Amino acid sequence: MPLQNRVTPLGEILAIPDRGLLMGNRGALAKKPGILGKALFRGKRWIICDTEFAGPPLPLMQPGKCTQLFFLDEAVALAAGHRPCFKCLNKAAKCFVAAAWPQKPGVKAAAMDNILHEQRIDPEKKKPLTHTSRFEDLPCGAFVKRHGEAWLVLHSSLVRYTPSGYDRRIERPTGHATVLTPPVAVDALAGGYSPILHSTACPETKCERPERR
Repeated sequence: MPLQNRVTPLGEILAIPDRGLLMGNRGALAKKPGILGKALFRGKRWIICDTEFAGPPLPLMQPGKCTQLFFLDEAVALAAGHRPCFKCLNKAAKCFVAAAWPQKPGVKAAAMDNILHEQRIDPEKKKPLTHTSRFEDLPCGAFVKRHGEAWLVLHSSLVRYTPSGYDRRIERPTGHATVLTPPVAVDALAGGYSPILHSTACPETKCERPERR
């Protein structure tokens, strides 16, 4: 039976067999072993982690422990409001900060988490926030919501997200888009941050896992 620990760009946490390329957490969310509680987060520290980081594997979804969450790829994790971990993805975290805040390269993790939290969660409804931008202004790696579905911006195209991979490609539209990726993460992508993408996003290109530690 799949555990409810797979995060989508729309902010949902699903129980599906696929696990994806990366993991992360946003606090202790399990109310019982293997069972998610009602809370979608505990605190403002939402991170992206390497599934291959050194150390023994830990039991999944244990009460009182950080609940392991999984993402198809890094673009999905960014859209869901997470950012690279300074411990297991230190190199990526530093690149993210430098790309998002080129004038303030010394931004600390806590300050970054405060800014991200304001941009990702409606404090009253406790639901993910969206914002508006023009399609032509969005960088590769950003996610938009179109007809209730999540689509990845990729060069001149949009590719549709599914939990098992990207399955459809259309020409990038013009006009205004409903953006799922928080503004700070969009700034990082526009500033040159290159997220890890699932191989189905660019099936014509060999997908190699970059060194992000």
